Amino acid sequence: FVVSQKDPEVERPDIEDLYSVGTIAKMIQIYKLPDDTIKVLLEGISRAKIVDAEKNDNVLRVKINKIKTKSVKNLETEALMRLTIKEFEQYLKLNDKLPSEIMFSITNIEKPDKLADLVASNLILRVKEKQELLEISNPSQRLERLITILKKEITILKLEQKIQNRVEGTLEKIQKEYYLKEQLKEIQKELGNNERDISKVSGEVEEFKEKIKSLKLNKELEERLLKETSRLEKIPILSAESGVIINYLEWILSLPWNKKTKEKLDIRLVKKILDEDHYGLKDVKERILEYLAVRKLRKNKKKGVILCLVGPPGVGKTSLAKSIARAMGRNFVMVPLGGVRDEAEIRGHRKTYIASMPGRIIKGIANAKSRNPVFLLDEIDKMGRDFRGDPASALLEVLDPEQNSNFVDHYLEIPFDLSEVMFITTANVDDEIPYSLRNRMEIINIPGYTDYEKVKISQFFLIPKQLKNHGFKKEDIEISEKAIKKIIREYTREAGVRGLEKEIASICRKVALKIAYSKKKKRAKITLNNLENYLGMPRYKYNSVEKEDMVGLATGLAWTEAGGEILSVETIVMPGKGKLTLTGQLGEVMQESGKAALTYARSRAKKFKIKDKFYENYDIHVHIPEGAIPKDGPSAGVTMATSLISSLTEIPVRKDVAMTGEITLRGRILPVGGLKEKILAAYQSGIKTIIIPKENIKNIDDLPNNIKKRLKFVAVNN
Repeated sequence: FVVSQKDPEVERPDIEDLYSVGTIAKMIQIYKLPDDTIKVLLEGISRAKIVDAEKNDNVLRVKINKIKTKSVKNLETEALMRLTIKEFEQYLKLNDKLPSEIMFSITNIEKPDKLADLVASNLILRVKEKQELLEISNPSQRLERLITILKKEITILKLEQKIQNRVEGTLEKIQKEYYLKEQLKEIQKELGNNERDISKVSGEVEEFKEKIKSLKLNKELEERLLKETSRLEKIPILSAESGVIINYLEWILSLPWNKKTKEKLDIRLVKKILDEDHYGLKDVKERILEYLAVRKLRKNKKKGVILCLVGPPGVGKTSLAKSIARAMGRNFVMVPLGGVRDEAEIRGHRKTYIASMPGRIIKGIANAKSRNPVFLLDEIDKMGRDFRGDPASALLEVLDPEQNSNFVDHYLEIPFDLSEVMFITTANVDDEIPYSLRNRMEIINIPGYTDYEKVKISQFFLIPKQLKNHGFKKEDIEISEKAIKKIIREYTREAGVRGLEKEIASICRKVALKIAYSKKKKRAKITLNNLENYLGMPRYKYNSVEKEDMVGLATGLAWTEAGGEILSVETIVMPGKGKLTLTGQLGEVMQESGKAALTYARSRAKKFKIKDKFYENYDIHVHIPEGAIPKDGPSAGVTMATSLISSLTEIPVRKDVAMTGEITLRGRILPVGGLKEKILAAYQSGIKTIIIPKENIKNIDDLPNNIKKRLKFVAVNN
């Protein structure tokens, strides 16, 4: 319930300081103004009168009765409505501050009470006059009073114009500006704005104008922004549009239109910083240096490909981008794109919407405080799309060098040059990146780390970092290398080192708690014997190889976002009617691999000495354990075929052999991805021999020498 004060100067009004008639209203929006005052936008629903009131803990509670209005339309009210519309039309012609479109709304109103309220809401009146109209419940009487007020306002406006025309002829330019400002102040006072607010807005407008001119934009853009400041001067301070314009101008001025950092692209320095910040990743660093070397040679040409770092979580994609920014002397900004489904998140929302704002790209540039930062678009493969648009398509304009020099955010509605921004994107799987975006990027794959690399990263980077974060010195906590290996193998299951860092942080917290209890700072040494006291029981156990060769049991290799896994494939053959059952929560691709393996076995039955018509007289059940975990992909095809043929021929499969590869109906073995991670998983599980597709033999070079020497690789194509 909203009601006006009789005297606006009273800071803590009581019931007697308020009018008895007010409005039942619905809250639409809340604005916070620059001076920390709150503005509320309400929608009136009905008149109401206070019938009782009480005050508890400085909170005024009232009981109200809704005032019912009866709209009786007869010849007299029709005449009053026509006269009101006629007078208001004349008022609009004299008052250029109101849009002429209002007349279209008014002429279509048929109810007298609605007409009276709408006309009254568009008049600039004193509070007493507005209250008087509010308290008149009879629509005909309200229209009569409104016509009287309109005639008075029209007379005043005519006199104002007459005086203004007479005075303008004698005033010089400075006097004219002063007169207009004073006149505006008086009007603002009548609207309920105090002098302090008026002078504050006036100062803000002047400040906006100075800052806009200092941006040194082209003439067209400057004139457009100055026009916005002029609009701000004319509209009421408490209007919704005032806040929209101020917010818009503040966003414009927050952008680094002419600010940029001086780039120092020294390849030797970049290499040094990359080596300081990251252990290993030799091939990745080499690719980054090659990319930056080409960029240096093309220094006069802004156009170039976008770098995309692809790899599992925790392998250092974001930190690599930060290192590149540090080496180049550029500011760094990161914008996460995971889960973004709305195109407006990229291009921004139009100003006409409530609480609209720029998109993530412009926000990122504002946060970077320079027009040439290293801009990281994180998890570009996790974007979605729905009825609100396709954010991937919106990103084309951002990342395409042919278009991004004139990127237009929907909120700003003016172009901003992104051509000097160095965009870097990250993804976990490049297949999930939309083709149109992937086509514009240079993909750099970052593989998972080996256990040896994780140990070194822990010793050189993670442990010193966590000791510092928890207030310890280097000598306060010692974690043995064997303990680190156990943490890697039994407490984490990942390709990167994010989980490993969390476990090290957990150890630091446990040590800190012990010190807090004992009040004595003792040196802590973490070994295999006491590791479980700090981290509890191990969470994971690497799949180990079977103790003996078994019929129908083959060992395959799988790739997951957490790294490689070994995969057991079991097959049982039993009397039946030729039914093939595939279990273990297998995806469509893996189920098709099983069917292809069966077809291959049928086509080679004589060669493998399989019983005639086995596919009619026996049921076959293929199962992959850990059924709660979804599995998919074609790389288990060769394993399923081996397990199936082993079960049909009753010949055991060697326990120390693992395999990977996609199988065709003719028995050809096709190449697969993620080979490094798969081989590392096999090595950790005690596998000695690995069968791989012949076309994957080149990927063996990616493995560390100490692992290559301990494994036997058999390359096959059939």
